[in-house]
Amino acid sequence: MGGLSLRGLSKSYGSLDIMRDLSLEIADGEFAVFLGPSGCGKSTLLRMVAGLEAPTSGEIHLGNRRIDAIAPGERGVAMVFQNYALYPHMTVKQNMAFGLRNVGTPRDEIASKIAIAAKMLEIAHLLDRKPGQLSGGQRQRVAIGRAIVKQPEVFLFDEPLSNLDAALRSRTRIELARLHQRVQSTMIFVTHDQVEAMTMATRIVVMNHGRIEQVGAPMEIYRKPSTRFVASFIGSPSMNFLPVVQAGESDGRALVRLADGTVVATEILSASVPRSGEMTLGVRAEHVTPGSGTAARVDVVERLGERTLVYAIVDDGSTIVYDEPGDVAPAIGEHVRLSLDPANVMLFDAAGLAYHAEPRA
Repeated sequence: MGGLSLRGLSKSYGSLDIMRDLSLEIADGEFAVFLGPSGCGKSTLLRMVAGLEAPTSGEIHLGNRRIDAIAPGERGVAMVFQNYALYPHMTVKQNMAFGLRNVGTPRDEIASKIAIAAKMLEIAHLLDRKPGQLSGGQRQRVAIGRAIVKQPEVFLFDEPLSNLDAALRSRTRIELARLHQRVQSTMIFVTHDQVEAMTMATRIVVMNHGRIEQVGAPMEIYRKPSTRFVASFIGSPSMNFLPVVQAGESDGRALVRLADGTVVATEILSASVPRSGEMTLGVRAEHVTPGSGTAARVDVVERLGERTLVYAIVDDGSTIVYDEPGDVAPAIGEHVRLSLDPANVMLFDAAGLAYHAEPRA
């Protein structure tokens, strides 16, 4: 076994650069989720690890072996695709056995591995069916089972849940998390869905335009995004962003002024914040509460059962979203005043870099 090491990876198609000089260490047994919008390079990166794409430059190491120059079947990885990629004329059992037969695995060993994987995925009763007789969720389990029987060092998942309906997607997320706990193998999962990333990952790798924006545990990235892009991509609803100007300091902490003149006393060290240039205040919905702060007009109320999201328009035309517990909510058009939790606001400079609150001694 061993971790996966990506060293200075670059990928270009002619003059088009997909990624440049990307490096990352993924620990043995880790569940790493690559998260980012379409076109950010995450699937290309996965395909390079699998051997379906060749890097333009750089190296890929698995444990103490360099694998980017060897055949896909010899790398010790197994990939689960978005579209299942099952052979329609074969039964479930034959699909799961196909790769093992190709490398000359004894028949008894194949049968044993299939039986173990089928029990783990609860598809033992489906082994004699063909893919056309299965639901989407069952087909996805077969594709995962085909990967499991190979007993790879690394599992690669390329948006495997995107073709499933919402309820099945939620159940399959839990199944994959349980699978990781059982097999204890390294797993790399590619998605553009931040809920999938937050619920499954031990570490999230946020990508944008072929580069890594931030790597960290899910709640670390949620609470302390390193850039405005990460802050906007992680969390539902997205973080609120409000333009501000600097208004001095108090006890070494930065003061900022909103468009309506409201001064917000942050817990961000003033010495860490640039002295000039555009600034944006970021705050999540759960850290905005009705109070005596900035004025806003209620525009939309979104009832979600356990919480209600209120979308309000502030004086400069910006939208601010905040939480109301349960089904309590103001009426559309009602004027409210909102207070921002100073310990949980952050600032972003013109380049999008984040500045966070620091606890007091």
